[in-house]
Amino acid sequence: MQPSKAVRKISVAHSPDSDDAFMFYGLATNKLDTGAINFTHVLKDIQTLNEEAMRGTYDVTAVSFHVYAYIADKYALLPHGASIGDKYGPIVVSGEPLKPEDLSSVTIAVPGTLTSAFLALKIYNPDLKYEVVPFDKIIDAVENGKCGAGLLIHEGQLFYERIGLHKVLDLGEWWHEETGLPLPMGGNVIKRDLGLETMREVSRLLRESI
Repeated sequence: MQPSKAVRKISVAHSPDSDDAFMFYGLATNKLDTGAINFTHVLKDIQTLNEEAMRGTYDVTAVSFHVYAYIADKYALLPHGASIGDKYGPIVVSGEPLKPEDLSSVTIAVPGTLTSAFLALKIYNPDLKYEVVPFDKIIDAVENGKCGAGLLIHEGQLFYERIGLHKVLDLGEWWHEETGLPLPMGGNVIKRDLGLETMREVSRLLRESI
């Protein structure tokens, strides 16, 4: 009788938004046979995940592609679960109708300075004023007048019109007009120091979950 493999604990961090919930559902609900790997799940907003990735906190984590340039020495990019906008991307919305050129006169609520959405906004116009607000509070900040506009990511992009907000700018559309290319937003990464065998097995399981 062969001895059983020691169980290895792998921390997986992702945001609570719907696409991440879908991707990690199979693992989080124990619907997959993960063998000798025991996954623990941590839910954080994307700016926090980016900051924790800079510190190397979690074994596997969702990150903005913006931050990957700073963590590529510690983490490898996984080949699945990425978010890419094809003529679609983060949307700047306002309470009152605004034109894109009006954005320089207001403060924009943004979901974090390490997000790809923020990087795209800064490429669009480096001089815009902004305030960091948790991604799920940005609509509130616009509705209550705390900020003149908000940079929406995740599901807020889908329902802002139904609550009376106005689209000022779709950064995915703008990026396609400028480059002809899709806009890379975020992906999943895994710690290099786990070793190639473990990295490959975790990658296989995450793909199965998706």
